[in-house]
Amino acid sequence: MAPKKGSPSPAAVPASAAKPTTSVSSAAGQPTKPANKPASANTPNSIKNAQDVQQIGFAVWNNYMDTTPQRVKLLDSFMAFLIVVAGIQFLYCLIAGNFPFNAFLSGFSATIGQFVLTASLRIQTNPQNTGEFGTISHERAFADFVFGSMILHFFCVNFIN
Repeated sequence: MAPKKGSPSPAAVPASAAKPTTSVSSAAGQPTKPANKPASANTPNSIKNAQDVQQIGFAVWNNYMDTTPQRVKLLDSFMAFLIVVAGIQFLYCLIAGNFPFNAFLSGFSATIGQFVLTASLRIQTNPQNTGEFGTISHERAFADFVFGSMILHFFCVNFIN
């Protein structure tokens, strides 16, 4: 049969304009969906994924609350406080200006330095890390933390002028 007048021949139609074909039929005789169909953001699958992420978050939080010792939780809350204080200092510098720049640098450096020292103390006193820090007692780690904090704050106070 000859093609109709005015319609392009099958050889002239580009491959991208051709209609997609259905994939191989399933055993029940129903055609299956194409494998490369993108999922939209409003499908029930994305809602299920969001619920899975929420459940994972709750599971991590519950595991943290159940298995983490009280001392480590206290250090974690102090580290969170230091992050909040550093953020407030940085926002204040952006909003109000940084006229006494040494004061901003000193305060911000003290906050970040104290965070690093606290993270070191947390690592050394965590019971899960006894294999790596078995020779360092908790008292020695705390003494190092206090000594490092004193040196850090001495330099920060002297930097202010």
